[in-house]
Amino acid sequence: MSAIDTRARLLDAGLDLLSQDGLSGLSLGRVANAAGLSKSGLFAHVRSKDQLEIALLEAGTELARRTVLVPALQAAPGLTRLRVLIELWLGWSVRAGLHGGCPVAAALFELDDRPGPVREHVALLEQRWRGLLAGLTREAVELGDLRQDLDIDQFVWELCGIYLSHHVASRFLRDPTATTRAKRAVDALLGRAGAPDVQLTETRA
Repeated sequence: MSAIDTRARLLDAGLDLLSQDGLSGLSLGRVANAAGLSKSGLFAHVRSKDQLEIALLEAGTELARRTVLVPALQAAPGLTRLRVLIELWLGWSVRAGLHGGCPVAAALFELDDRPGPVREHVALLEQRWRGLLAGLTREAVELGDLRQDLDIDQFVWELCGIYLSHHVASRFLRDPTATTRAKRAVDALLGRAGAPDVQLTETRA
């Protein structure tokens, strides 16, 4: 097996552990064992726990990109694309094959008071995502799908709040109504933003 294949196996195994146990439950030994590697074999690809965590968070971001962003960009620009992205975003990790929740969402809570390079990286990932949401929202405004006077930053702030509330309700509280309630909240937010009253299709938490 090539070094590229071994690294891919390492990231796949580590990402699934990260989605289930979070950063606090991650260790070099557990990831090496899950990937079928020795610790020395793992150190051929990452040199520290921080480096491993950042690599896994990047792998999670790439998986989310393929699962959420790429198919959303196939939809018509404007409100249609924004709606598709939101629908795919809710509960994306399960549909992507992970056995736990969104690694970045969990890291936002785990690292809020823990300074260091991993926190800085998660902050960068979150800023990039919010920037992407703002760009898609601005596109919908420019196409006349949403109000011209919409406060885009406030819209994205509320949208991210809905996502994080859905994450907590579905992953931590195991609330079977989490997705239904999130959809209602998204519809209400879009309605206030001037969108037609068209509901999101059903998604799984």
